[in-house]
Amino acid sequence: MASEARFGYEWEKYSEILPQYQGQFLNWTNLTPEEVSGKDVLDAGCGMGRNSYWPLVWGAKSVVAFDNDEHSLAAARRTLASFPNAAVERYDLSELPWDSRFDLVLCIGVLHHLRRPRLALENLVRALRPGGRLILWVYSYEGNEWIVRFVNPIRIHATSRMPLPLLHTLACSLAVPLYGAIKSGIAPTPYLKQLAGFSLRHVTSIVLDQLIPEVANYWRKEEVAAIITGLRLCEAAVSRPRNGMGWILSATKM
Repeated sequence: MASEARFGYEWEKYSEILPQYQGQFLNWTNLTPEEVSGKDVLDAGCGMGRNSYWPLVWGAKSVVAFDNDEHSLAAARRTLASFPNAAVERYDLSELPWDSRFDLVLCIGVLHHLRRPRLALENLVRALRPGGRLILWVYSYEGNEWIVRFVNPIRIHATSRMPLPLLHTLACSLAVPLYGAIKSGIAPTPYLKQLAGFSLRHVTSIVLDQLIPEVANYWRKEEVAAIITGLRLCEAAVSRPRNGMGWILSATKM
C-alpha cells in the first residue's frame, strides 16, 4: 500500500481541528497572520487540511489544498467546509497543473516522505508567482538521531508493512507510556513539553504518524539548504522551529 493511502487511514481517524494546532502551525512555518492575509495559498500534501485551516482563519484570499488519497481529501473537505474560498483537489506532487498561480506555497511535513523530492520542489516553485514565497517544513536529523538509529529500522522493516488496524493497535499501546512520561514532567525537549498540552488521542496520532510511512528522511541543515540549489529562488533561509523540531526552509521566487 502506498504511503498516501496509509496516511489517508490516519487522517480518516484523526481529523479533528484542535486549538493547539495553531501553535503547531506557527512552529512549522514561523508565519504571522499579516504574512498570509490577502494571499493566494497552496497547501501541498494537505492531509486532513489543518495547515490550510489557519491561513483561511487568518484571512487568506484563497487556499487550494491538495493530496493524492481520497480518505485524506474527504477529511480535508470536512475540515474546510465552512470556507467558501477553499478548494480541495486531488493531485500528485510529481505532476502539478499550476504556473505562477500562488503567492504562498506551503509544503509541511511532506517532502521528507517522497522518493523524488526534487521533482516535487520544481513543481512547487513553478506554481509560485514571481516574488511569491515557499515554506517547507521537514524532519531534521539533528535532535532526532535516536529515531534514525532505533525507530527507522523498525519502521522500514516492520511497521510500514503492517496491516493498518494492527499498526493502529500497536500505536495505541506505545502512546500510553509515552503520554504518561510527558504528563509526569519527563519532557527534556521543547517539543515534548509542547505535547504535554495535548491529549492521549493526539499523542497516539503522532506515534502512528511516525510508524506508517514507507519513506521518512531525516535531513541535516546543509542537506535542506542544498535541496533547492539551482531553482529560481532567492532569500533562502533554513531555520529551527520554536519547538526545536525539524527544519523550516523559506525562500522567495525570483
